[in-house]
Order: sequence, then structure tokens, then C-alpha cells
Amino acid sequence: MTTRRIAVISAGLSNPSSTRMLADRLAAETVKALAGHDVDASVDVIELRDYAHDITNNMLTGFAPPALETAINTVVSADALIVVTPIFSTSYSGLFKSFIDVLDPDALTGTPVLIGANAGTARHSLAIDYAIRPLFAYLHAEAVSTGVFAASSDWGGAGDDVAPLAKRVEKGARELAEAIVRREASAVVDPYDPATYLGEGRSFGHLLGGLAGE
Repeated sequence: MTTRRIAVISAGLSNPSSTRMLADRLAAETVKALAGHDVDASVDVIELRDYAHDITNNMLTGFAPPALETAINTVVSADALIVVTPIFSTSYSGLFKSFIDVLDPDALTGTPVLIGANAGTARHSLAIDYAIRPLFAYLHAEAVSTGVFAASSDWGGAGDDVAPLAKRVEKGARELAEAIVRREASAVVDPYDPATYLGEGRSFGHLLGGLAGE
């Protein structure tokens, strides 16, 4: 069975938080969808509030403390991302943006991303498309078409009856799973491997033979 690794970025500030609740539901549904493609998945969750001071220090000094460096490596080496942020002042949270800012701008190129967001009212649901999606487009990540927004009412009995949260979570997770399946596993290129610059199956003998006119 093929194995893939998903990194989950949760930018909630409280504990427990609806941001983490949404992140967990998206991750669980994605793992389930991948299993349907005969793909095994592991999940690493990064709670940004645990790294808030380190993120600030990184922005001030340009160096990531060890714990933050580990979290960054977990994110940039993942096969896919699930990112969930609360909406503050009609956009992503400052903590979420600060973490994205300490990443290498090219580190997420081509990475499939499922975007989630939550707020007190559904009036902020468009923030996914006008604020968060352009951020990942700038980073050349591949955000799936469905973003999952959860308002406070979605956790109670007064949620959207036409497109309930469970359906939206399922759809977004299915799209991320399909994007993961489509994406080839990143190949690690060894610059000292002759195949890197001579071609697969060729050796220095082929190169010398070619130079000798053979």
C-alpha cells in the first residue's frame, strides 16, 4: 500500500478550539478518502499557538529555534497540507500569516492544499477565496477547489441545511485525496549520482566513449 504524509496547520488560539475541531475532521475524512484509493496516510498536526513566541523570534532574528525548525520541516516535506485559520477582521489570523511568512517562498510549490476557516458568522465565508486562496496561489501551492468554512452555527443545530458541514468536509477531503493520488511522490535527486547528469543507465564509460567518437 502506498503511504503519504499530511501536515495539518491549525491556527486556533484557544484550547479546545473550533479551528482544531475543523482541522481534525478534515484530516480524518482525508485519511478515509485516501484509504479508498489504497493509500495509507499519516497525519502530523502543527498547533501554531504552541510556536507563537518562536515564530516572533524567527521574524525578528531570521533564525528558527529548534522546535519551530522541526515544525517547518514537517510542513514543507509533507505530501499535502490541510490549513485551518480563524477569521479575524475579515481575513486570516496574524499568527497564521506570520507562520507562512517564515517559510521559504518556494517550499510549497506544487503541494496540494485543502483550505479551511472558521468564524462566528457565515458572513465571513468568502474570506477563503478573497484572502487565503490567493496567499497559496502566490506560493505556487495547489489549493483544491473546495474550501471548507465553518460558522459557529455549524457546530450546533442551526447550520446550513442545504450544504451541511459534514458534506462540505467530505467534498473537500475527497478533492485533496484525489490531488494526492495524482501527484507523484517527490523524487530526491542525488547531485553525486551519475544518473543525474549522464542519464539513467549510463556511466562515465558512456561519456568517455562518446568523447572518443564511439
